Amino acid sequence: MQAIIDQLTATIRTAAANRMPLCIRGGGSKDFYGGPLRGDAFNVGAYRGIVDYDPTELVITARAGTPLAEIEAVLREQGQMLAFEPPHFGSNSTLGGCIAAGLSGPRRPYTGAARDFVLGVRMLDGAGNDLRFGGQVMKNVAGFDVSRLMAGSLGTLGVILEVSLKMLPLPATETTLCRAQTAAEAIALVNEWAARPLPVSATAWTEGNLMVRLSGAAAAVDAAAKKLGGERIPAEAAARFWQGIRGHTDPFFNGGQPLWRLSLKSTTPPLNLPGAQLIEWGGALRWLATGADARTVRAAAAFGGGHATLFRGGDKSTGVFQPLPPALLTIHRKLKQTFDPAGILNPGRLYDWM
Repeated sequence: MQAIIDQLTATIRTAAANRMPLCIRGGGSKDFYGGPLRGDAFNVGAYRGIVDYDPTELVITARAGTPLAEIEAVLREQGQMLAFEPPHFGSNSTLGGCIAAGLSGPRRPYTGAARDFVLGVRMLDGAGNDLRFGGQVMKNVAGFDVSRLMAGSLGTLGVILEVSLKMLPLPATETTLCRAQTAAEAIALVNEWAARPLPVSATAWTEGNLMVRLSGAAAAVDAAAKKLGGERIPAEAAARFWQGIRGHTDPFFNGGQPLWRLSLKSTTPPLNLPGAQLIEWGGALRWLATGADARTVRAAAAFGGGHATLFRGGDKSTGVFQPLPPALLTIHRKLKQTFDPAGILNPGRLYDWM
């Protein structure tokens, strides 16, 4: 495997010397996400395989090109899981792409985001330096936490080689309830439940129905289900539903309209915008399929105390991610200059000035 790293290093150094942009690519399952792909293809998928896995310590270390499906299969055998439920968006999804995109699934508000489970990374910066940050335990950082900074950076700060992640045990049992509710009723309910000791592990409102997943000990799940009420969904149908929400195979995500992802205060009322909406994360995540212009969508997100991302489709000329305020822009510029001084790694995937 060292030969692969040597080859990757040489390519980066040549590109940096000649100011040639590189488009980092693992499995390509998230090519749609972020700004347009620019630069020569820089394939890192060959650097794959599990480096170390200790089920008793709930920690796994794997190379960036390792398929997510392979990692999750190994974890299931030991009764464990990636608790942030990373979306795959295809069978070729890799660990490196998962962390670089920094996306999390339905369980995120109840267990944590992708970055919360990153313990350490090995990476190549824009000068070809082989760097390691963090480690394989939770309390391993003094100062700036670079390993978690890689989550959501879309490869603009470095090429991820290896990642160490914390695991969680699979829940003993799960039950999904379905309740007929308006969007406003659903938002009020999920926020009320958030203040109570309930084993909620996912919520999703769509087309007049509020779906609620309960996870944990059988007695706790059963007691909570009786308190909350609603129709219990058969296990197989529930699993298909949550997989459809996680991987965007649910019919909502296939309507052909540009798809926006809005992160808002969980108590924000239903958005007064054209198009279809799906509400996740206890009200804090709103998916919006609409033809409305970027200015309108971002204004609505700002009114709700959050921000909007053009997740899939649409016109990317106005930028995919919410423009940064001056203070954050300064920090981002300094980070980019530090890790990728020649500006060759995934230019434009986050912001045009990158």
